[in-house]
Amino acid sequence: QVQLVESGGGLVQAGGSLRLSCAASPRTFSRYAMGWLRQAPGLAREFVAAIRWADGATYYGDSVKGRFTISMDNAKNMVYLQMNSLKAEDTADYYCAARRTAGATWPIKEAHQFGDWGQGTLVTVSE
Repeated sequence: QVQLVESGGGLVQAGGSLRLSCAASPRTFSRYAMGWLRQAPGLAREFVAAIRWADGATYYGDSVKGRFTISMDNAKNMVYLQMNSLKAEDTADYYCAARRTAGATWPIKEAHQFGDWGQGTLVTVSE
């Protein structure tokens, strides 16, 4: 079973930056895609970004393009989300998710496509 543990959330002022981390275990993830999704109170879970472990291909949601960057560290089994120019509307619980790429069409960007989830980390952006 895949275990995902997020960290790095917190309170930041609008215009600031945060970096979220996701520790993935216990297997190797060469045949996986990893994603970040978020959910604000009362709203549906929203796709943020995804990365394909095999070749580093990335894909972003429209609302974060140009501001957020997803990356990975193969040696450490870590996935990161660098968030810059944060806005109040970025406030949400952020979840790390994973799924096997076999049988899936890239980009993998729908919440239901991800089979493994972390517990989430809260990001609050103040005006």
